[in-house]
Amino acid sequence: MYPKAYVAFLHEFHTTRDYFECHEILEEFWKEDPPHQRKKYWVGLIQLAVALYHQRRGNGKGAKRLISNSLHILDSDRNVLTELGLDEEAFLLLLRTLKKKIDEDMPYESVMLPIRDETLLSLCQEMAEKEGLTFGQESNLSHTFLIEKHRLRDRTDVLLEREKQMERKKSRGI
Repeated sequence: MYPKAYVAFLHEFHTTRDYFECHEILEEFWKEDPPHQRKKYWVGLIQLAVALYHQRRGNGKGAKRLISNSLHILDSDRNVLTELGLDEEAFLLLLRTLKKKIDEDMPYESVMLPIRDETLLSLCQEMAEKEGLTFGQESNLSHTFLIEKHRLRDRTDVLLEREKQMERKKSRGI
């Protein structure tokens, strides 16, 4: 009923708290559609994860910009939240509360997205159990790789793809 990438996003969001991975999962899924058919609400969820990633690592400026964007996108397309198995009102209240805390430079705290669909919630909890994780566990703030993943990850694939794109542009005279 729900896209596998979305379920994986929820799983990571509530177990490992690897918000960078959440971003990667949904961005890859979002890009599967042609540009003119891409759903903006996926961007809103991606930006929520990245806002929390930035807040957790102390990048207030990035967190403020992204939580504002996320709230704007998801509030303007609020009906989709119910379709995604979320409690629309509770979710938007959570985003507004997060925005206020981030705007006030409050420290990061792990949050739970209000999943209303019991089947979806059970699926996410079962996934966590199978991996030996606890659904809803707090973020490990001493896990350096988790906190600084964008700087510490292997970027070989990203750099090679960027180089390929530059070569294509050169060959087309752009």
